[in-house]
Amino acid sequence: MKVLVTRPAAQAGEWVEGLRRGGIEAEALPLIGIGAPADVAAVHRAWRQLRDYRMVMFVSPNAVEQFFALRPEGVAWPDTVQAASPGPGTARALLAAGVPPQRLVQPSDDAAQFDSETLWAQRLCHEDWQGAAVLVVRGEGGRNWLAERWREAGARVDFVSAYRRQPPELDARAEALLAQALAQPRGHLWFFSSSEVIDHLERCCAERGLQPPWGAMLALATHPRIAQRARALGIVAPLECRPALAAVQATIRRSIQSSAP
Repeated sequence: MKVLVTRPAAQAGEWVEGLRRGGIEAEALPLIGIGAPADVAAVHRAWRQLRDYRMVMFVSPNAVEQFFALRPEGVAWPDTVQAASPGPGTARALLAAGVPPQRLVQPSDDAAQFDSETLWAQRLCHEDWQGAAVLVVRGEGGRNWLAERWREAGARVDFVSAYRRQPPELDARAEALLAQALAQPRGHLWFFSSSEVIDHLERCCAERGLQPPWGAMLALATHPRIAQRARALGIVAPLECRPALAAVQATIRRSIQSSAP
């Protein structure tokens, strides 16, 4: 069984390498493109105003990478500002970007889920946020659940879009991989890390006049919301697990063993 990693290209390669090290056949098939934000100047302003915030929340590794890629020359991460992450992937990106480990706030490694809800429940909800200022770094649009919790607790929440999510541009290799996966659904496992990835897969197939065998396709989702979107499309029983490499490897191995003749 071949695992198709559908994350954006920057993270897909990392996941493919990790899965292959665990003896799992995997290929990158990125189904989200990452583009520059519409307002680069807003990102520059946010960098220069970082000291005004108690915490900066990064929604994903892409938010980290794109925000730091647009850092103005001579501007550093302030020692007084915390950086919040919903999970280990974003946390690793923050550390790689140079955020001091002692300023990083994230869910525990053994959390059942890595998301905003877990971050709030484990690390944030017990603090006093009255009068505090928080910045959320994200793509264009996105969920406001965590921002609503902060506002209910008395904080001021600002947003900055550091990138744009966009449909993928499939090269010849990706086109061939997509066709092969649809022709041999039981020989491929789709690794979905966001609901938007599934939207883009559906759109890619429609644009090409393809009729995916949704009911025969195998999938793994890293959050219940993603699994729900997969089921709505017709994928019968998507696997669910935490978005941690060891958990994903173990879930895939069990799936391969159960599918073996």
